[in-house]
Amino acid sequence: VDSYDVTVEEDLGEIQLIKIEKRKYWYQDDWYLKYITVKTPVGDYLEFPCYRWITDEKEVVLRDGRAKLPRDDKIQILKQHRRKELESRQKMYRWKEWHPGFPLSIDAHCHSELPRDIQFDNEKGIDFILNYTKAMENLYVNRFMHMFQSSWSDFADFERIFVRISNTISEYVMQHWREDFMFGYQFLNGCNPVLIRRCTEIPKKLPVTMDMVECSLERNLTLEEEVKQGNIFIVDYELLDGVDANKTDPCTIQYLAAPICLLYKNLEKKIVPIAIQLGQKPGPDNPIFLPSDATYDWLLAKIWVRSSDFHIHQTVTHLLRTHLVSEVFSIAMFRQLPAVHPLFKLLVPHMRFTIAINTKAREQLICECGLFDKANATGGGGHVQMVQKAMKDLTYSSLCFPEEIKAKGMDSKEDIPYYYYRDDGIKVWEAIKSFAEDVIHIYYESDEVVCEDVELQAFVKDIYVYGMRGVKASGFPKMIRTRETLAEYLTVIMFTTSAQHAAVNFGQYDWCSWIPNAPPTMRCPPPTEKGTVTIEQIVESLPDRGRSCWHLGAVWALSQFQDKELFLGVYPDEHFVERPVKEAMAKFRKNLDEIVNTITERNKNKKLPYYYLSPDRIPNSVAV
Repeated sequence: VDSYDVTVEEDLGEIQLIKIEKRKYWYQDDWYLKYITVKTPVGDYLEFPCYRWITDEKEVVLRDGRAKLPRDDKIQILKQHRRKELESRQKMYRWKEWHPGFPLSIDAHCHSELPRDIQFDNEKGIDFILNYTKAMENLYVNRFMHMFQSSWSDFADFERIFVRISNTISEYVMQHWREDFMFGYQFLNGCNPVLIRRCTEIPKKLPVTMDMVECSLERNLTLEEEVKQGNIFIVDYELLDGVDANKTDPCTIQYLAAPICLLYKNLEKKIVPIAIQLGQKPGPDNPIFLPSDATYDWLLAKIWVRSSDFHIHQTVTHLLRTHLVSEVFSIAMFRQLPAVHPLFKLLVPHMRFTIAINTKAREQLICECGLFDKANATGGGGHVQMVQKAMKDLTYSSLCFPEEIKAKGMDSKEDIPYYYYRDDGIKVWEAIKSFAEDVIHIYYESDEVVCEDVELQAFVKDIYVYGMRGVKASGFPKMIRTRETLAEYLTVIMFTTSAQHAAVNFGQYDWCSWIPNAPPTMRCPPPTEKGTVTIEQIVESLPDRGRSCWHLGAVWALSQFQDKELFLGVYPDEHFVERPVKEAMAKFRKNLDEIVNTITERNKNKKLPYYYLSPDRIPNSVAV
């Protein structure tokens, strides 16, 4: 890092813009410029933030750091600068359809085609193939990585690739994964805590009777009465019905199921499973498995649910609802908000490396014959079908955290006390919303000013038209008319790119490294009758040695923070220069620190601490 002083003798008058030119030498000499500070003859200081790469024979024209809405620019030269910046960005950041029905993504085939400003500093650091292989070496499992089709001998055999990191959740999972309590707990606080909902009526496709579940109910009530009292919950994997299983390896037939799982809140207010049906259509070859069944029947039914949960988690909860959605926000921001706009300054830290990581994933991970195909039953095209089906449920209200929790009937703390994902998520949502409101009130003195902001409206329209493909049912606004709506909209963006991604990403090693608890594929079809399952059959169904190792490498690599990770509310790049905004940031950080303290206090002495939504563990953006 170098600093340069340049002294100018003559009086330049009032400075509107600064132009930086770079001469090209015979070798590549891209230059990253952080900012320029100008000291005027009267002793005032003007900040000109840049935080961009200057490449080749390019010139960059900078405005001073004070945030301005389009209406604030009265001088022609400033209006023109604003327009030109957006014109040039719109040529660089183009929309493209990766698969029919997907949210649109960036028009680039590989990382090196991206605009320099949004590339990773070190492309090697995000090379998935390199990272997964490195992870397998670090985990000492690389000796098994080519052993496809080779089954483990029993559950204990999985320990040969299980790395003990003392006192971690993963070890606790390994010891307790067969228990009904542990199975139920993961729906609340595992790495996919978004599916469970209160059951208001037993669906016809799950013909559970009182006789079947009577021995699991603890309140001397009928099943209908338990439903009425709000003690029954359901998780339905209907989305997986009809999805094609991975056929990329002709030597291994792989299978998927679309189970329905009924859960019960017992007298200790813990959530436990009471019935599992492994297919969507009831019938004699699709029995309802129960805790009272033979041990291995019940265990295999739970393993199938955990495997189905893994698929929905990876492709819908994680890929679609955090990565792809965040990329939409990112592209729209670069296309429609100039660097001088207060909302660009607010959002840009939350878009760091998102387009780059997604481009790299399309290049190596989720492409045809990519790494995802190696170990996952939804590889080879199943994951594409899943995203296409899941788009109908990708609504604006489902991204509003408190609203979504309420819609699932999961909002009562008294009723469901151990739902830490909900408790911490609402705290973080409120802190982000309060920060967004503070910033909005600095720049928008009325709702009228919001309506008049043509750049904001173009940003919102881009997200609706290209991200949500203009689907009215998505509930995404086409226009924003009030400061209140704007605060919620910005909260959705900042929460999704930071907290929501952290909640569903960084627990993957904890919850998925013990393979029987989250099998990425199953090698035998779901059982069609009771009383026949053996331990040998379960081990034969679970992933082979090679796929287990690739899976382990993946969940390890995905659970690591970036080298120079920036956590929520940490904004080292000073895009804002005004004091009121800096005060709003300080207040935001103080609120986040209080949340960290509350979570740390709650987690003390817990065997299963929940920390994925602790702000000191939430990166600002989707970058892994």
